[in-house]
Order: sequence, then structure tokens, then C-alpha cells
Amino acid sequence: MSLPQVCVCYLTRRSPSGELQVLLGRKKKGLGRGNIVGLGGKLEPGESAVQAMVREIEEESGLVVAASALTPLGLLTYLFPHREAWSQQSSVFVCDEWTGTPRESDELNPVWFDVAALPVDEMWDDARHWLPGVLAGTPVRATFTFGSDLATVVDRL
Repeated sequence: MSLPQVCVCYLTRRSPSGELQVLLGRKKKGLGRGNIVGLGGKLEPGESAVQAMVREIEEESGLVVAASALTPLGLLTYLFPHREAWSQQSSVFVCDEWTGTPRESDELNPVWFDVAALPVDEMWDDARHWLPGVLAGTPVRATFTFGSDLATVVDRL
């Protein structure tokens, strides 16, 4: 079974007081609407995950990122047995170099969050299991199966 390919990137910076921060936003439409998410989206035909990530970051935040600035840190598989069309595989990146100032888009309104206080209760349920590690530089490769409520992780490999 070949799953749709998507990508997500977590842009990080240091606040003026030295706290590590990550750029996230509340999803305005589509799959995950209402959740706080990282920047990202679907790969277009013929596009690599890196190419898609550069495009998605600019579309969703107005920021310009060089492909060479993206650090690949994992691959996540999401299974939704109760809504198979939602199943997908996501390439995960982090990045700490870009140009521009984040701006709101029709997808989300980017906001900086302290990594020490990630809003995991407002994110997809899987994020609590792997996002803190990725933001600390730990690669991830995992599969998450969501339950009939389409929101709760019921199995993790």
C-alpha cells in the first residue's frame, strides 16, 4: 500500500532571552483544522519532500528557506483505519535559517512558541510522543494508528 506523501517542518530560533522557540500555527482549513501544527503539506507530483517543504514554508508563512538549510529528522506514518483516505506518510524536517518575517496565510497564522511549553494538548495526539525529541535533535521513525474518533492515538510502533 502506497500512502500519500506529506512533509512538515519545525522552524526554530532563540528568543531574545535565549529560550528555544518553534514556529507553529492553528490550521484554518482541511485535515487537522483547528489543531496547532507545523508548516507543511502535500507533495505535488514529481516533487521531492525537500522541494515541497521549501514551497510549503513560503506559501504558509511567507518565509524563504534554502533547501540546504532543511535538516531531515524523520519519517512518520499515520494510519486511520476508520478513515483510510486520511492515512499518510510524513517527512519531518527542522530548520533554523530563513529570510523574511512570518505572516498569516489562508492555511494558518504562524506564532512562535517556547519549546519548553509546547501546546501538545492543541496538536495532533501523536505530537507529544515525538516532537520534543525532534526539537532536541533526535531523529524519529514511527507509525501511529488513530482510533475511531480520528483524533486519539491507539497504537504506536
